[in-house]
Amino acid sequence: MTNIIVTDISRRRPCGTNYRQKRKEKTNNHHGDTGNPAAFRYRRSWIWILHLQWISAVKQPFKKQYPVSGIDLSHYQGEVDWPVLAQQNIMFAYIKATEGSSHTDARFAYNWEESGKTDLAAGAYHFFSFDSSGDTQADHFIHTVGNRFGMLPPAVDVEYYADKKSNPPDPESVREQLQIMLDRLEEYYHKPPVLYSTEDVWETYLKGHFDEYPLWIRNVVTKPDSQADWCFWQYTNRGRLNGYAGEETFIDLNVFYGDIESWNRWRH
Repeated sequence: MTNIIVTDISRRRPCGTNYRQKRKEKTNNHHGDTGNPAAFRYRRSWIWILHLQWISAVKQPFKKQYPVSGIDLSHYQGEVDWPVLAQQNIMFAYIKATEGSSHTDARFAYNWEESGKTDLAAGAYHFFSFDSSGDTQADHFIHTVGNRFGMLPPAVDVEYYADKKSNPPDPESVREQLQIMLDRLEEYYHKPPVLYSTEDVWETYLKGHFDEYPLWIRNVVTKPDSQADWCFWQYTNRGRLNGYAGEETFIDLNVFYGDIESWNRWRH
């Protein structure tokens, strides 16, 4: 069995303290300049085997070291039985709402309404388009989601799509439009949005520019890069739970960096 290293939550401050300090530092150092501001494929069998070992190895440690776990989903999970899903040792769910300036997830309205009838903390996420303005994307998300009492901060998914990895957009332009959208969302929801990203996109576009926002990092092979001060970690896209019946048989699983007390402080 390959040795798997699981981050000890006692080694750094719980999520919420770090990014709030960074927001304070950014405000104190502000001089009127904002800075202007799919999926992993297993190509070799040994990577797949390592991933299976990883999931097996972290299953029990996660329960102790990361007591707050949750899911994210979209129309790919099909019809969701939310009461069943909510009873499987998860505490939160992020639901895909929008993409770009006009696309709305086909299952969002149903998932948003039904998730609100459970005890889960629910939030909505937006898939950021490199080809649309930040303003129009913010308009689309706000119009679609609204502002439900008790909802988690909105999340913005920034990752490569189509040919963007081989033909990457200009970082400065991406940061500028992303910052516009984040500002609009924070103004409306009165909460700093969460930024979801893969490690390569974080390294190219986000690192050092959006550190004051809670980071939701994806790494389904090993623990996140030690430089990424993350709040959420999507540790597998091959989870299996009961309560959904779609074309996708797997579901994304995530953990929060902190204990339950930290979680309650962060979400409120």
